[in-house]
Amino acid sequence: MILDSLKNLGSYEALSPNFAKAIEFILKSDLSALPLGRNEICGDLVYANVMEAKPKSKEEARLEIHRKYIDIQIPISGNELMGYTPLAELPAPDYVESDDAALYPAGIAARDYFNVKNDQFVIFFPQDGHAPAITPVALKKVVVKVAL
Repeated sequence: MILDSLKNLGSYEALSPNFAKAIEFILKSDLSALPLGRNEICGDLVYANVMEAKPKSKEEARLEIHRKYIDIQIPISGNELMGYTPLAELPAPDYVESDDAALYPAGIAARDYFNVKNDQFVIFFPQDGHAPAITPVALKKVVVKVAL
């Protein structure tokens, strides 16, 4: 997991061959003006999901993991609390390949919590269990999916 300022995003291009495309899209786009839903960047290799997250408490948040994609998550309309637990500390997931996701039951709380401001981003790798969108109010956010 990486948490950093958007002004430093270009420093992470070398993480994956598809990161350069993702970073160029993020830095050149008006993220707040993107329409909800899937926004194409480079087919299934890199795309952006724009969503409005509903208010959610820590108790309601569910940890998730992905195996095929790295997430670059950016809150747009405010700050977002996120939970984190390394995959190594979680039970074996019920992974749904077609969704590239495993959602853990609500009773499994995250080990750590951190705030992500709307001038920051967080990168989650397949080994990072994460519980996004813990917020007292609705929140618009962008999740750029980067294929491994």
